[in-house]
Amino acid sequence: MGGQRMEPERYETVVVGGGQAGLATGYHLARLGRPFVILDAGQRVGDAWRARWDSLRLFTPARYSGLPGMGFPAAAWHYPTKDEVAEYLETYAARFQLPVRAGVRVDGLTRQGDRYLVTAGERRFEAANVVVASGAYRHPLVPSFAAELDPGILQLHSSGYRRPAQLQEGGVLVVGAANSGAEIAVELSGAHRIWLSGRHPGSEPTRAGTRLDRLLTPPFWFFISQVLTVDTPIGRKLRPKLMGAGTPLARVRRRDIAAAGIERVPRTAGARDGLPVLEDGRALEVANVVWCTGYRPDLSWIDLPVQDDDGQPRHDRGVVAGQPGLYFVGLFFQTAVSSALVGGVGRDAEQIVARIAAGKPAKVDASA
Repeated sequence: MGGQRMEPERYETVVVGGGQAGLATGYHLARLGRPFVILDAGQRVGDAWRARWDSLRLFTPARYSGLPGMGFPAAAWHYPTKDEVAEYLETYAARFQLPVRAGVRVDGLTRQGDRYLVTAGERRFEAANVVVASGAYRHPLVPSFAAELDPGILQLHSSGYRRPAQLQEGGVLVVGAANSGAEIAVELSGAHRIWLSGRHPGSEPTRAGTRLDRLLTPPFWFFISQVLTVDTPIGRKLRPKLMGAGTPLARVRRRDIAAAGIERVPRTAGARDGLPVLEDGRALEVANVVWCTGYRPDLSWIDLPVQDDDGQPRHDRGVVAGQPGLYFVGLFFQTAVSSALVGGVGRDAEQIVARIAAGKPAKVDASA
């Protein structure tokens, strides 16, 4: 057996990723009776959500957090916890008997003739169509100077943060002031002195869960799903700006940060004598650094020309130009601002599955 290559399993469609994007895609494929498999690295459906920090909640209420065919099982204005989302996804996959292959971490995608070859260790899968639903932003982004910090400083990326007990005694520098950074900073403020580093990204007009928020959420959802799209002039104009902008704060406000005794400081720009250094030249003596600095795109596992010069996926509404049968689902602003949200991914998934069912090749977009 040693050295023998496993025979590939053959499907019409392989879906890479068993989160909300992959499951929504699977739902629509199953409805049309198309043969497919969903490959997911987690041991259970929803594990990507279970791995987030304990106090995380969605920024959209349950009313707007359901996948196609099954609403979120909670009160309309309840903001689901990350574990509730994980349980919902697992229940969803079971209810619609979606063929999720758990514990399969895809590490390669290439083309052989008129079919795609997906590899996961020794496992191989052949398909006419591949839907990448695992997200393009898979690797935590940490600045290179992090390696210059004193080894006695505990460093965590937000992807590895779970709860305050992980941190050691002493001050905490939270780098990145968008939603993750602001929420983690407030959570840690009860037991630590906190510095919150970075530009304030602005705030949503209402605080999540308030009476005014309930009044404004329906038109806001319509705006981000029907108006801010690739099909409208305003959507096309704002899309490049939104792609590189931090998301406005949904729950935490400036006054919450001030009330928690958190000191707002400029951007963290480097290291000196083992300490983090701010843009204004100050070095902070801290015992912990939490990097809430986002993720970088990584499509290196796809051995096909699918990236632009910035490493971003090159696509038109999820369709990869020049690669017939290759698609993305679940990208930010794939067709609308809501595309990457649990409650917004279903529409894009339906459109991609309709294209698969029609057997239409991807058009070559010279502007991509």
